[in-house]
This record gives sequence, structure tokens and C-alpha cells, in this order.
Amino acid sequence: MNKVMLIGNVGQEPTVRYLDNGVCVASVRLATTERGYTLQNGTQVPDRTEWHSLIFWRKQAETVEKYVHKGDKLYVEGKIQSRKYDDRQGVSHQVVEIMVDQMEMLSPRSAGTSDSSATPSQQPPVSTQVVSPAQNNDEVPF
Repeated sequence: MNKVMLIGNVGQEPTVRYLDNGVCVASVRLATTERGYTLQNGTQVPDRTEWHSLIFWRKQAETVEKYVHKGDKLYVEGKIQSRKYDDRQGVSHQVVEIMVDQMEMLSPRSAGTSDSSATPSQQPPVSTQVVSPAQNNDEVPF
């Protein structure tokens, strides 16, 4: 099983692009932090922040483009995918990304970011989910 669940903060404004066929793709850097603690012997273990690269596709990417901003808190579910590429100088790189299937925006909307002319039907969705035909929760593969 390849499933990831993260809660973290968006580290910078999302990067959004549209492919030639009109499909929207958004990438987001998400920071998750494990809080530090003190061992019984008095040794202090500091906070540890991990950065994750999230990839959103199609309608979900369009939602990210409109409503997700630096500092927002997100809950995401998805799967880990890695790929390799060579840069222009011929240096090989390996990238690990989270392909997001579901997202929930956890940051409360502040009065300063709401559009007073928006009707309730124009408000952003609280949760978005992409369901592929391969996902069937009624059947367990083992």
C-alpha cells in the first residue's frame, strides 16, 4: 500500500501551470514539524521540520490556484512517487513527490481574505477529493 497523510503549513505560494491540453497542475511545498522534547537525562531534542513536495492535478489544482496561499494549514492524502531527471548540466537528480488525492483546507478564512461579493455557492470547497476508477473501498485486495 502506498498512502501518505500529512498535516502541515504551505511554505510558499503554489506554483501553477497549464499543460498544452489545458490540464492544470499545481505544486506546493508543505512543511510538517515534529515537536522537540526533553529526554529523562535532560538532553533536549529540537523540533524537526520536514519539507514535502505536493502535486495536484486538474480541478484540484485549480482549487489550489484560487484558495491556497503561503502559511495556510492543509491536510492531504495521497501517494509517494519518485522520479529521476538530468538537469541541463547533465547532473542526475532524484525527486520524491506526493501525488495528492484528497485535500482539506484547515486554516480558517479571515475576514480580510473573503470576497464580500461572493455568494455561498462561490465559497471554496472545504474538501476536495479525486477518485480514480481503481479506488473501490468495498473490496479489499487481500
